[in-house]
Amino acid sequence: MAYKALEVNGLAFDLLRSEDIRQGSLTGYGLLFVPGGWASNKMKALGDAGIEEIRRFVRGGGSYVGFCGGAGLSTLDGIGLLPIKRRPTKERVPSFSGPILLNTSQHPIWEGIAGRRFHAWWPSQFVVDRDVSVLATYGKALPESFSSDLNVGDTETHGDWAALERTYQINLDPRRLLNEPAVVEGRFGSGKVLLSLVHFDTPDDLNGAMVLKNLWRYLLKAGAMRAEGTIGDSSARSAPSPGRHASEGDRTAFIAPLESAVADLIDLGQRNFLWFWRNPLLLQWRRGVRGLEYCTLYSMVKELANLMAFQGRGVHAAGTFGKLERVRDFADKAKQLLVRERYAMQNAHITYERCDDPEIQALREELFSRSKSHGGLFKEILDDLDLLLYDVLICYRREGYDEINEDYLSGL
Repeated sequence: MAYKALEVNGLAFDLLRSEDIRQGSLTGYGLLFVPGGWASNKMKALGDAGIEEIRRFVRGGGSYVGFCGGAGLSTLDGIGLLPIKRRPTKERVPSFSGPILLNTSQHPIWEGIAGRRFHAWWPSQFVVDRDVSVLATYGKALPESFSSDLNVGDTETHGDWAALERTYQINLDPRRLLNEPAVVEGRFGSGKVLLSLVHFDTPDDLNGAMVLKNLWRYLLKAGAMRAEGTIGDSSARSAPSPGRHASEGDRTAFIAPLESAVADLIDLGQRNFLWFWRNPLLLQWRRGVRGLEYCTLYSMVKELANLMAFQGRGVHAAGTFGKLERVRDFADKAKQLLVRERYAMQNAHITYERCDDPEIQALREELFSRSKSHGGLFKEILDDLDLLLYDVLICYRREGYDEINEDYLSGL
């Protein structure tokens, strides 16, 4: 989601992995942008060496921008760039998602914004020290938003948040978010740190796109347009080489069966009223099943299929694709799990982690482990997909992304 938002808005960036950061690759950059995702998984990937490299980078004058999980990474619960803690789950609204108004202060990142509507996707909540500047607080949650699987507008008109909170056994009322910090700024050593629990990289969000552009202008000094996590200068890209494009047969042999398997999985969930699409990249799912994992898998495989229809044969490593055959096995077992969960919902109160059915629990443990941030077969597949997608994107950017597939870019 972050990659596409930066690409479509023409913002300068290079892609770096945690292992690059561990090896000192932040040297020479002006800005480190860490997108959303589980902060705990980012910590594990960085390791002590990567964490210290980030701290050294910011302490020495580099800027750090974190969205959602990337914001959580920099708190005292993470690598400690700002004196901020994350509010305990029992004290916050853990499952809010969708459009919400912001109360903004005077700051360059808000220049040119038409209105105060933005998007949050299952954010944490901050407890902020007085040495940190609050650039925005949450305002009213808009009717199209959700708390868990409850539509906010419908619930406020016809429901009872207090009664539903007793049933769901979590905080649901989005009014609990009112005036809570949403965007903050502080310093670590000589560097600036700007953290947002709001996703300015949400698809089709014009306000968010304007904030992204403002962030780059604000945090990158004139001429210092190298920004990790963010697009390389398009003027430096070479035109694609003749004969470097994969044939339709290549795509069918390697990617199409996987794309079909995950598409069938998403279709099954829709047929069984377990989820629907909120935007081109994010599902809204029913309480009782996982959803983010499935739309992540679908989006990554779909992106690979789109890119590799035009990508060179050099990335077609047999070993990598052999491991990705497990996608189909995962999809088959996930379908079994989802149908069983669908039936279990009719008989009992279940969550993604709690269910009395031993067969459901066994499938869940095999596919995701008992970890909230996922594990099991899903994580093994995701790690392989991540490596392959990274290689394909790097190859694409080297060959000239815009010129290879203008129709695909226009669809973003």
